[in-house]
Amino acid sequence: MKAIILESDRLIYKPLSIEHLSHDYVEWLNDPEVYQYMETRGNYTLEKLEDFLNKVKRKDILFWGVHLKDSLLHLGNIKIDPVNDRHGTAEYGIMMGRKSEWGKGYAKEASLTIIDYCFNIIELRKITLGVITNNISAVELYKKIGFKTEGILLKQCIYDGVYHDALRMAIFNPKIHHDE
Repeated sequence: MKAIILESDRLIYKPLSIEHLSHDYVEWLNDPEVYQYMETRGNYTLEKLEDFLNKVKRKDILFWGVHLKDSLLHLGNIKIDPVNDRHGTAEYGIMMGRKSEWGKGYAKEASLTIIDYCFNIIELRKITLGVITNNISAVELYKKIGFKTEGILLKQCIYDGVYHDALRMAIFNPKIHHDE
């Protein structure tokens, strides 16, 4: 299943592609403040990003570039991958790289739009995510949009020589009955 173009009040979501190749995107991937809690740890070049975007193109994946609707400025990315059709589940991830646009509610708007699409169009049953407990702004965002903590993975990740706990969180499709 491939991403399609979607829109919300202030944003447009375009399938991630080679069109997203830019110096700005490379700068995000190399910015310690952006990648602080991501597996990507910097050392990106235009060539590495181009290779990554070409790999994404070949995959059957729900992966969007998040853009301002009025200017088409690329703010970051959001993905739902992998999708498990048998169980109706998928994994969520988001990166808002353009720091000048942080704190304006774009991550919340993008998340709600993509989750709504996944629940109402694709009819997923459950969306999960993993987040480092120290990433307080992300944890707060996920709770605001309805994710619940399912478990804590102790000392799950090591960033900058420090072990961090990770939360496993999930949100259920309210239209699908789940046996209690």
